[in-house]
Amino acid sequence: MSAPDAKTLFDALDATWPAAAFHSRTPWVLREGAGGGQRVSAATATAAVCDADIAEAEADMRDFGQRPLFMVQGDDPALDALLEARGYEVVDPVLVYLAPLDHIAAPLKITAAMPSWPPLAIQRKLWQAGGIGPGRLAVMDRARGPKRAVLGRRADSPCGTAFVAMSGEIAMVHALEVSPEARRGGVGRALMAGAANWAGSEGARWMAVVVTVANVAANALYGQLGMTVVTRYHYRRAPEGPA
Repeated sequence: MSAPDAKTLFDALDATWPAAAFHSRTPWVLREGAGGGQRVSAATATAAVCDADIAEAEADMRDFGQRPLFMVQGDDPALDALLEARGYEVVDPVLVYLAPLDHIAAPLKITAAMPSWPPLAIQRKLWQAGGIGPGRLAVMDRARGPKRAVLGRRADSPCGTAFVAMSGEIAMVHALEVSPEARRGGVGRALMAGAANWAGSEGARWMAVVVTVANVAANALYGQLGMTVVTRYHYRRAPEGPA
């Protein structure tokens, strides 16, 4: 079973956590985020770029009402250097983890991690407490493939939630959130297993997740689950412009 390559994973990221609008303008894919955060608001290169290409993308993003933001996927030192020369700062380096689905799936009590759609009010509350507000909930609504919001419980009390969506044979987990008082209690592991169990019933063979380098606890969890870092990205943000 061949693992998905980096391009397939980035395509799955767009499919499972979609922008409000995509614009293909060579050599870029430009995204309108509609308040959904950096992932859905960044431009990505589809070919080699020059300084004039960056200026054109900046103008387009400002027309969207967005501060210019570029996602540098994998290793692209030429693009990095051009952006650095224009004063762009590095923001939020991110790791992309992948594992065969059967590494994550596990038997669970039915109440430990319950998948459903649409999200319940308690899930929206848990996400809100973790800084995942209406703009990001709208991103979940836009995902067109099979998807679920997984509710985690500990001692019969709701205390965690995650969003999982499918792109081909890849299930991607986003917005995994565990309430502070329930952390280090196995809730995150149960949410991942619940997401994998559901995704397996939909035909998934792989599970992927993205997480910032700075999120030490999440990186530890995914490593413990046997997931492997297969690619990465970071953002370059303009030094000025509309927020």
